[in-house]
Amino acid sequence: MGISTGPDGRLAAFGNQLIDVHIWLREELARLRDDVDDHLAGGGERPRELRAHCLAFCSALTRHHTAEDEGVFPALARHSPELAPVLEQLAHDHHMVTGMLGRLQDLVDGIGPAPSPAEARRVRGELDGLVALVESHFTYEEKKLVDALNALGAPLPDDFALRDAPGR
Repeated sequence: MGISTGPDGRLAAFGNQLIDVHIWLREELARLRDDVDDHLAGGGERPRELRAHCLAFCSALTRHHTAEDEGVFPALARHSPELAPVLEQLAHDHHMVTGMLGRLQDLVDGIGPAPSPAEARRVRGELDGLVALVESHFTYEEKKLVDALNALGAPLPDDFALRDAPGR
C-alpha cells in the first residue's frame, strides 16, 4: 500500500510525496532568502512584495507541519510505535520553526525601503537560523520516515502534499 494517486493520476508513495514537498519548500526558502538578501543590499523586491512572499512561504510551511502533526504523525505512531521518539523530536522541531517563522515575519514586516545595518543583521540572522533548522529537520525527517511512510496505507491529509501551494 502506501501509495496515493497524485494530481496527474500517477501513483506516488507517501514518502516520495514528503521528499517532493521538501524539495519545493527548500526552493521557496532559497528564493525567499535571495529576495531578502537583495532587498537588504539595496535592491530587489519592495518591502510589500517581500512581506507577501515571506507570508506565503510561512503559511505553506505551517500548513505542511500542521498536516504532519495532526494527521501524518498520529497515523505513523499507530502503524510504527517504535517511531515515537522520532515523531516527538519532529513535533518539537515544528514548534521551534513556528517561533522562528513568527519572529522572521515580524522582522520582515518592519523592514523599510532602506533597512539599517542592525535591521539587516537581525533579519539575516533569523533567516539563517531558520534555513539551518529547516534543512536539518527535513534531512532528519526524510532519513527517519520515508520508508515508514511508503509502507503506510492510511490516507494522509490533503495539506501533506501542499496541493494548493503557490507554484505547485
